[in-house]
Amino acid sequence: MPMIHPSALVSPDARLAQNVRVGPFAVIEAGAEIGEGCVIEPHAVIKGCVRMGAHNTIGSGAVVGGDPQDLRFRTETPSHVILGDRNQIREHVTLHRATRSGEATVVGNDCLLMVGAHLGHDTRLGDRVILANGVMCGGFVEIGDGAFLGGGAGVHQGVRLGRLVIAQGHSSLSKHVPPFCMVAHLNQVVGLNVIGLRRSGLEGPRRSEIQRAFALLYRKGLNVSQALETARQSSWGPDAAAFWEFVSTAGKRGLCGWSGRATRAEAGNDREAGEAS
Repeated sequence: MPMIHPSALVSPDARLAQNVRVGPFAVIEAGAEIGEGCVIEPHAVIKGCVRMGAHNTIGSGAVVGGDPQDLRFRTETPSHVILGDRNQIREHVTLHRATRSGEATVVGNDCLLMVGAHLGHDTRLGDRVILANGVMCGGFVEIGDGAFLGGGAGVHQGVRLGRLVIAQGHSSLSKHVPPFCMVAHLNQVVGLNVIGLRRSGLEGPRRSEIQRAFALLYRKGLNVSQALETARQSSWGPDAAAFWEFVSTAGKRGLCGWSGRATRAEAGNDREAGEAS
């Protein structure tokens, strides 16, 4: 049976699975679905549009399922927020539901959204994504598996960040970021996420191939079209192929550009990747 504090307001039309714990003054609206073992901390608000898997924690003061901040949105639109399993949604995080009928804002599995992070409408996170304190994601943002965004980073609506991207705190991103890249400042790629690649368990040859693809795109003096044409002349494994697929679908928004500065730390990362091969 769910364990609900007497001061919490839980609609009889909400569906709570076994072993759900609801703290003081939390609000769970009619229609919400909360999976087994979830913890809803004091003063959190779970709107009726939320579909939540198992073993999620929703921190104090968080609001999950609020209406989009879109002047064209109509509150009667049937849309959702969907959370997978084992996510940690910390204090005062806000997750807004989708703008379009039948669509959803989605958080995968094993994600950590730290204090005050915001996901705008129709945003989609993969698995194991970490958003540090105060990260702001506009509507229709997509963030791939294993990405990490430092505190205060801002992502413009419609921007995609690939798998294992790492963004420096207070980065501002209004262009797409290819998988495995490190970004900083305003739309600047500053290197390859070598440490993240190694920690992800990719073997040395796979990491080296990703490094080769990264160098072709960013460090050979080619524009994107030239890099893609050159890449088509070689065969690539699945990781680098996914990198080029992302690049080829950047569209008019385009990609974050190379910073043009080879720092000592980056050179060390490159040597490390070469030694790993």
